[in-house]
Amino acid sequence: MGGPMAANLAAAGHDVQGFDPAAPTPDGVTAAQDATAAVKEADVAITMLPNGAILRDVASAVLPAMRRGSVLLDCSTVDVESARAVAEMGADRGIAVLDAPVSGGTGGAAAGTLTFMVGGPEDAFATAKPLFDVMGAKAVHCGPSGSGQAAKICNNMILGITMIATCEAFALADRLGLDRQALYDVASTSSGQSWSLTTYCPAPGIGPKTPADNDYRPGFAADLMLKDLRLAQQAADASGADTPLGRAARDLYEAFVEREDGKGRDFSAMLTRFTRGD
Repeated sequence: MGGPMAANLAAAGHDVQGFDPAAPTPDGVTAAQDATAAVKEADVAITMLPNGAILRDVASAVLPAMRRGSVLLDCSTVDVESARAVAEMGADRGIAVLDAPVSGGTGGAAAGTLTFMVGGPEDAFATAKPLFDVMGAKAVHCGPSGSGQAAKICNNMILGITMIATCEAFALADRLGLDRQALYDVASTSSGQSWSLTTYCPAPGIGPKTPADNDYRPGFAADLMLKDLRLAQQAADASGADTPLGRAARDLYEAFVEREDGKGRDFSAMLTRFTRGD
């Protein structure tokens, strides 16, 4: 995700230095020796990291190297507590921190059409807005620190639940002898309509082209959906929210990824779980 985002910033004329120990440096980006070297002269430093623990470690390393008054823009999807802890670390050094997870997958990152859900100070959001405009199609300031992560996990809980429901409906249609295209034509223009159906249909050959038409090679991996659903349930447990469907979705994706054949496949491949043996 971070590679194409950096490439788009460089293509737009921004001076971008980058560091990634596991991926090549994108065209137009100057390779830095390490993370601290990459942020040393930056007005805005952008991170995209796997989880909250790594985010805290990286923030501990790069914040001391950043200039007072600069902005740390974290686009990782992590737990709310880690986002808020890093914001406090930044505030102690006079550095504004924005938690800005994204929606849109690797395709959206490459196309510059991501949606950013942003938490943190409004003035820092204004500073980063020109960068959001290059990397994405929309950026929403959701509130104080942690609000971006809260919006992301709530959004993806909806997505995980509706994708499972869409897959179940196609599997039921198959058993009832209902043509998949007929189901799509009805549900896509009536009360069953959802993004999971009309934009990211899990049934191959139905609706617009999706990962289902490419052998479920991931646009958004089932592993990442499981991560987000676990974060949602972690937040639900911590806040006392009752989310039985979110919990059920987490359990289904956990089984799909860890005990079945979902690992490394798109999250819409959940359909194959319900149609085995048909």
